[in-house]
Amino acid sequence: MEESKRNLLNEEAKASLDIWRYALGIADIAAAKCAIDLKIPEAIETHPSSQPVTLAELSSTISASPSHLRRIMRFLVHLGVFKEVPTEDGLTTGYTNTPLSRRMMITKRDGKSMAPLILFETNHEMLAPWLSLSSVVSSPVNGSHPPPFDAVHGKDVWALTKDNPCFGEMINEAMACNARRVVPRLAGACHDLFDGVATVVDVGGGTGEAMGILVKEFPWIKGFNFDLPHVIEVAQVLDGVENVGGDMFDSIPKCDAVFIKWVLHDWGDEDCIKILKNCKESNIGKVFIVESIIRDKKKTMMVEERDKKLEYVRLMLDIAMMAHTTTGKERTLKEWDFVLNEAGFARYEVRDIDDVHCVIIAYP
Repeated sequence: MEESKRNLLNEEAKASLDIWRYALGIADIAAAKCAIDLKIPEAIETHPSSQPVTLAELSSTISASPSHLRRIMRFLVHLGVFKEVPTEDGLTTGYTNTPLSRRMMITKRDGKSMAPLILFETNHEMLAPWLSLSSVVSSPVNGSHPPPFDAVHGKDVWALTKDNPCFGEMINEAMACNARRVVPRLAGACHDLFDGVATVVDVGGGTGEAMGILVKEFPWIKGFNFDLPHVIEVAQVLDGVENVGGDMFDSIPKCDAVFIKWVLHDWGDEDCIKILKNCKESNIGKVFIVESIIRDKKKTMMVEERDKKLEYVRLMLDIAMMAHTTTGKERTLKEWDFVLNEAGFARYEVRDIDDVHCVIIAYP
């Protein structure tokens, strides 16, 4: 009885602090965006001195208000984004980068930086729909209430991408930065599966970043970057990659293998099955699907801390799909099994790449 009472008091004490995260949690996102906008990580990384960068030096470098910058840096140091350490003479302190802050370098294209994705998700068009989640959740199944994104902007994300070139460029950059991060992991985990594969089509490949990386990893491959015509118009010209315009809901170019990353989660089961059927009909080999798989908790007794954090990101992605797409969602393995079977695939396997994403290899 006493132990139960103590546990309840501990839960109350924890709740009294945790509740503030829901009132002011936006501060984390806003401060990180501020650092990216002002290129603070780059200013620290490229400073001519090998010493920690003082507030005066940093404010001068990025032309910022010292008093406001001090408060932003104090907050980001508290979050562990930057470190504040004594200078060599011990008279003051300065700032240094961390592995986390380096992932906020907008000028880096090294496979680690997620700055383009952060800027995309924190722009006005993407933030506003989050505030309308309750309206779609309270709607009846197949109700008439439009999805949050459509309700705010009067059109879905794909229509806005087509009509607003600046927004389209942001989403292309966000997807490209994710490709630089994920595709090398896929290549390492699935190297054996590309033997004998001569042609690969990247469905929804955007600017061609993913296919460009893939043909470097497997130079014998001829790559096809396949996306809507208005996307292909601004795609990169890359060695070993041919850009092809079309619609994945109509047909997909013939090939030995299909690569499709972060596309199927944008669509509900009916559309997802249609896309997968077109993938199956287009190739004689296999389909590489790079997506998240939400864990079935009933089958998991012990969970490592890293796995908990990965699952948290996957669950956040699922809510993002609710806010930003009409029918999109992250899927459990059971839900992936359903759409793959309905699309007519004979079998599939899942390979872990130590990431938020997994690779599902589906065989016709």
